[in-house]
Amino acid sequence: MQKSINGATFRKMVLNGAKLLDANKAHVNELNVFPVPDGDTGTNMSMTMLSASREVSGCSTNNMPELCDAVAKGALRGARGNSGVILSQILKGMTSVLAQNTEITAKVFAKAFAAGTEIAYKAVTKPKEGTILTVVRAISESAEKAAKKNVELKDFFQAVIDAGEEMLKQTPEMLPVLKKAGVVDAGGRGLLILLQGFQNILLGQEEDYSIEFDDSYKAGANDSPYDEQAHFNYNDLAEIEFAYCTEFFIINLYKKTTEADIDLFREKLMNIGDCVLVIGDLSMVKVHVHSNAPGQVLTYALELGELDHLKIENMLQQNRDLKSKQQEDLKPFGLVSVCAGDGLTAIFKDLLVDNVIEGGQTMNPSADDIAKACDAVAAKDVFVFPNNKNIVLAANQAKALSKRTIHVIPTSNIPQGLSAVLAFNPEDTVDGNLKNMNDALGSVRSGSVTYAVRSTQIGNFDLKEGDIIGMDAKDIVAKGDSVNQVTEQLIDKMMDDEVSCISLYFGNDVKEEDANAIAADITKKYRMCDVDVHYGGQPLYYFIVSLE
Repeated sequence: MQKSINGATFRKMVLNGAKLLDANKAHVNELNVFPVPDGDTGTNMSMTMLSASREVSGCSTNNMPELCDAVAKGALRGARGNSGVILSQILKGMTSVLAQNTEITAKVFAKAFAAGTEIAYKAVTKPKEGTILTVVRAISESAEKAAKKNVELKDFFQAVIDAGEEMLKQTPEMLPVLKKAGVVDAGGRGLLILLQGFQNILLGQEEDYSIEFDDSYKAGANDSPYDEQAHFNYNDLAEIEFAYCTEFFIINLYKKTTEADIDLFREKLMNIGDCVLVIGDLSMVKVHVHSNAPGQVLTYALELGELDHLKIENMLQQNRDLKSKQQEDLKPFGLVSVCAGDGLTAIFKDLLVDNVIEGGQTMNPSADDIAKACDAVAAKDVFVFPNNKNIVLAANQAKALSKRTIHVIPTSNIPQGLSAVLAFNPEDTVDGNLKNMNDALGSVRSGSVTYAVRSTQIGNFDLKEGDIIGMDAKDIVAKGDSVNQVTEQLIDKMMDDEVSCISLYFGNDVKEEDANAIAADITKKYRMCDVDVHYGGQPLYYFIVSLE
């Protein structure tokens, strides 16, 4: 009877979980709410775990602290998209518990799941139920119950997986958008695949990467229509604006200090700084924070215990020293954009964007990718334009990884990105540019024309695989058999008397003459508007449409 594991087995579980998730990422991608070719959830979660597994493979010891650090660090650096970021936070919480043990029992795993759930919920400003968060919470609650029965680890994992599966089936009832699309939550499925990979090591089935799924959900006839508000509402993280990086350990905590005091300490730091990290327990606490009041930080910490390995660095001075050491003449501002397509890349370059990261719907860049792209720009302050709502969270995480001061403009599409870049003024201040570029986001409307990758029902549309569909920023508003027809229908839906300029960016599957023909028809229909056609070269999307 196997009731505990050591570091060697934990290593195998992590590596096998990553392999199983990678082998089944296509299924997770198919659970995306919109039937468009933006299979990101499975890919993002897989890339996050593959990054963690690479760190683990490079770890030369099976000691739990080192292994757990490799998992947490690798997942953070490789986190892609919202699903990948949340998964990295689950792993961060779990490993903070596992690292404190050499023999991992069901009770230890239960505590780890609880910590992972807590950290993951804290990572999202306004958590939505019916998502991966709900699934991990159900897993955590089940783990606590199962651990009390003193069962074998393989049975423990079966119990938590069963609980997660049961909750996953209920996610369509919690989020109308899932119910209408007839699918369960993709992130929750990805998490359960990962845990199945863990369990397979305990079952001796590490070579089995095939899984059968029944993740369909039949929506009722009287279900409510598609509701955009069912999506995650992730608030943007605050920009880095604090000068002093303060790091230290709190040791020999006072007997009167409680876990609640540590939580309160964390909240105090969040009120006076950012990049807050407070990890540990009553034996030792690791602290990292950027603030303008390092003395206040230390005063708060001294209420809990003694300070050790104290380090305070002036990040402004670090920038000056780096400039001197590398003989790098930093300009005040730099621009970094994310897009897919050689035409769009050229357009951003023409607008004097310093660095363009290849990415978008089909491949979200990681926080580390974004940080490295910003580091390559010789500027003190770098503005980042994600141009995809699923990249914004990773862009904000890049702030803690980059040596530059990163400011994320939360552009959710290409037209918003172009509008924000055009609003940039190199003679203005950081705050002035932030205001102008954020204001510019509301001056443009975005739409896109692509195709349905499966048959489903969205709102009032019964879609068949291969249908051409037109989407505005929130919903599917047009469908048909012809790209020309759907493009014109989409513009008709988006138009009003305030629009004076229509821009079409055609993808790599559209011929230039066909794009010009559509533009000519639109020009005849809307004579009061300027109609521009540009080669975007983007994959999967026939047209990206911008109305201003």
